[in-house]
Amino acid sequence: MWVSHAVQVQKKISDLRVLLRRAESAARGYEIYRSPAFSDEFQAVHAQIAPALADLKRGVRDYPDQVALLEGTEPLALRRVEIAAEAMRLRAESDQAGIAALQGKAEGRGLMDTVMGNLDRLSAEEERLLAARSQDSRRTGIVLLGIDVAGALVILLLVVMVMRESRRTEGALKSTLLETTAAKEQLEAAVAERTEHLVTAHDELRLSVNVLQSTFRSMAEAVLVIDVDSNVLLSNPAAERMLLHRAGMNLSSLRSLSDVFHGDGAMPMKAEELPSVRVLRGEEFEDLEMIVRPHSGNQVRHLMISGRPMRDGQGDISGAVLVYHDATTSRETERQLQQSQKLDAIGKLTGGVAHDFNNMLTVISGNTETLVASLKEQPALQRVARLIDDAAERCAELIQHLLAFARRQPLQPRNVEINAAISDIAKLLRPTLGEQIQIETVLEQGPMTAHIDPSRLTNAVLNMAINARDAMPNGGKLLLETHRVVLDEAYAQANADVVSGPYVMLAVSDSGTGMPQDVQEKAFEPFFTTKEVGKGSGLGLSMVYGFVKQSGGHIKIYSEEGHGTTIKLYLPPGEGAIEAAAPVAPQAEGGAETIFVVEDDPLVRNFVTAQLQGLGYQTVAAPDSRAALQLIEAGQVFDLLFTDVVIPGGMSGRELAEEVAKRRPGLKVLYTSGYTDNAIVHHGKLDDGVMLLTKPYRRNQLAEMIRKALNGSGMAAG
Repeated sequence: MWVSHAVQVQKKISDLRVLLRRAESAARGYEIYRSPAFSDEFQAVHAQIAPALADLKRGVRDYPDQVALLEGTEPLALRRVEIAAEAMRLRAESDQAGIAALQGKAEGRGLMDTVMGNLDRLSAEEERLLAARSQDSRRTGIVLLGIDVAGALVILLLVVMVMRESRRTEGALKSTLLETTAAKEQLEAAVAERTEHLVTAHDELRLSVNVLQSTFRSMAEAVLVIDVDSNVLLSNPAAERMLLHRAGMNLSSLRSLSDVFHGDGAMPMKAEELPSVRVLRGEEFEDLEMIVRPHSGNQVRHLMISGRPMRDGQGDISGAVLVYHDATTSRETERQLQQSQKLDAIGKLTGGVAHDFNNMLTVISGNTETLVASLKEQPALQRVARLIDDAAERCAELIQHLLAFARRQPLQPRNVEINAAISDIAKLLRPTLGEQIQIETVLEQGPMTAHIDPSRLTNAVLNMAINARDAMPNGGKLLLETHRVVLDEAYAQANADVVSGPYVMLAVSDSGTGMPQDVQEKAFEPFFTTKEVGKGSGLGLSMVYGFVKQSGGHIKIYSEEGHGTTIKLYLPPGEGAIEAAAPVAPQAEGGAETIFVVEDDPLVRNFVTAQLQGLGYQTVAAPDSRAALQLIEAGQVFDLLFTDVVIPGGMSGRELAEEVAKRRPGLKVLYTSGYTDNAIVHHGKLDDGVMLLTKPYRRNQLAEMIRKALNGSGMAAG
């Protein structure tokens, strides 16, 4: 009976041990794979642990020492399971801070070791009791054997009594033998069951090791385990790809293959500052920045390193673990974003300055044009006036280039057959570039349209071709290519301000001197040039940049010193039929209508009214929107509202036109501006139905647009 009881208690101890191991294994599986199956298994096992503890307590209730040991073990076991459940909950909620705090306590492993140790003590005590009970059984056999001997002597005297006593003793011996045999069989069954549990636990341990090994080998971060002499004891495949480190190698032998710098990329990292040296001194660190430039010419890598020392049982450093994260791609994306933000900031400043410049240039160029025409009888003075006029024209072109960079030019995009356009541009380039430049085109077959302003495209290609010619002073080859391409999400994430999707790609390549990396980073900035003084303004590529960005596209430079340059323009594809260019209007004349001029700059206002009157028109003028509305409400009659877009008085020119249109349906409007803004331009193109005369303008341009606006029908204000 007691042997059977001991066997049952041993089984309950073994069952409880297996439940705790299964709970721990399921929690670890969920941490690695996030699989609901592991969570379900954990919950099922969790529900069985408390009843198993209660059942075991009932089994040892007759032994106070074992009851006390089990009562001390029970809260530890339940706490270990609660820690595992809390870790799974934090993993499910992706609470990294909570996980780090929980792991920092390192409470779970100690609890499990204590619980398993207590269960081992409990099992050992049961085995001791079982052994004691077996010893008692053997003693009983010896006593019975003595009784047999005594009985044999008595048989000599009292045969009948001895025979009767002998039969009784024989029956007792048989009963004891049967009990001993049954106990032996139960013990063998218990040993077999425990062996099965141990095999299962070993299989679970092997599965956990395989999972950890698979995770270690599949990590994107490079992991190195080193000893105190910087020998690599363990490394994963990512370390071999990223760092060229392998198990058995020494870090010091690999440092000679690369130059190592701090995160700024300029200050070399001293030997005592290297991650492996610091961590073996006992330092712990996170996200230590380091830039590695291999002597082999391979890609420069920007690494973020975390390090932790390993300590032995006495607390001495026995090695270290280093984890390397390759941040090269993310740092390049940050650099591109900063460059884009810098260009945007310069563009906003440029746009504001251009407005005032264009107002002044309107007056200068307009009056100079009149002055040139009136000095026909005085050639010497006329030449001086022409010099002023030419200078004003160059200033206007400079401002237009700045506006193009600032993405403030009023584009008039349409669907353009890109191959035909590039073929025509190539014909124009031949006399411009000279015979020493060989021009080739590689155009993808089939219809291919881009939604762009064709005149701006011509200017962009011309500027890139001139830059290419200057990079080939001894002659060379200029290649124009077109392709249909799709920029995927990966490319968009690696390049700031890029929207994934289909594009029409135009590439302009030369066989010239190429650009170093620092020049490429500044190539789109206005006034940046590597040419000699007087050889270039530095606005060519900045204008191309602004045109492409304003068109909703993307531009990329690929260059290598001594091997030429390729500039790729990714243009938005066109939808629908190809649109024909508008016919050239004939020379405009004046008229007799009344023009209402709203212009805040008095010089420009006086100039415009004088020009319009010279063309035969009647004029009414106002300096701001408030004065204009007062005149209109007073009943002022006019045929066309000619207003600057940016005016004082509480309303923009667009808002003024919309307000007047409420009072006078069918209002005809012509806008003018030194630069475009969101009042009449959206998504880089002029709003439908809006007519704009950009400053500075000449007399014939003014006459043409006034006539065109007067001859138009319908409302053009909104």
